[in-house]
Amino acid sequence: MAEIIIKSEQEAAEMAARTIVDAIKANPEFVLGVATGSTPIKVYAEIAKLVKAENVDVSKVKAFALDEYVGISKDHPESYYQVIKVNVTDQIGLRPENVNTPSPDIKTVATAGADYEAKIKAAGGVDLQILGIGRDGHVGFNEPGSSLASSTRIKTLTQETLEDNARFFDSIDDVPKHCITQGIGTILRAKHLLLLAFGESKAEAIAGALEGAVTSSLPGSAVQLHPHVTAIVDPAAGSKLKNLEYYKWVYENKPSWDAI
Repeated sequence: MAEIIIKSEQEAAEMAARTIVDAIKANPEFVLGVATGSTPIKVYAEIAKLVKAENVDVSKVKAFALDEYVGISKDHPESYYQVIKVNVTDQIGLRPENVNTPSPDIKTVATAGADYEAKIKAAGGVDLQILGIGRDGHVGFNEPGSSLASSTRIKTLTQETLEDNARFFDSIDDVPKHCITQGIGTILRAKHLLLLAFGESKAEAIAGALEGAVTSSLPGSAVQLHPHVTAIVDPAAGSKLKNLEYYKWVYENKPSWDAI
C-alpha cells in the first residue's frame, strides 16, 4: 500500500523537493523522472531553491520526461521539451544533454518508443518518478484502457484530455491528438513513485487509484502494484479517500527513521 500524506500544495512541494535533493546528494548520478502539467511546477521551483541554497552538484543528474506530443516542433512553447527546459533543465541547472524527452519527430515515430526505453535502460533506470494524475485517472498519457504492462508507445488522446490541455494552446483544434508516452509498465519499473494531486477535481481519481480496484480503466490504480509509492495530496484531492483519518494517523506517528 502507498504511503499517503495529506499536506497543502506548498508543503507537498517542499517535502517532495527535500526528498529529491537529499537523494541527489546521496547519489550524484541520480535519475529523475519528470512530469509536465501544472501539478509538479512548484516542486521544480523548490528543488531549484534547495540546489542553489545548498550548492548541490547536479551536473551528473539525468532526467527523463514521461511524454511528448507527436509531430510538435521542439521549439513550440507548449512542446514538453520546452516545458521541461524552462521548469527543470534551466531552473534547476541540469545539463541539457542529460535531459531526455521522447522524440516527437514523425519520421522516427515508429521506433521512438523502443529508442526511449533503451535510453532509460542505459541510464540505469529511473530512481524516482514524479507523477500527476488526470481527472479520468490517466498517468503520463496512458488513457483509460491502457495496458498495465505497456511500454513507451504512441497513444491517441481522449476528448477530455484534449479539453484539459486546450488552455495551453490557442484553441482545442491546435492540441495534437497523438502523443508518445512512457507506458504503465515503464513507470512501474522506476524505483520510487511520487504521486502528487491537488484540488477537488482530482478527488475521484485519487480515491480510485489508491483505494479502488486495480484496473486499466483507471490507469493510475497501477501504482498499487509498486513496492514503493508515496502519494502527497492536499485535503481537497484526498477528500474522497475512505481511510483518510487512518492515513493522517499513520503519518503523525511515523518513525523518525522512516523516510518517504
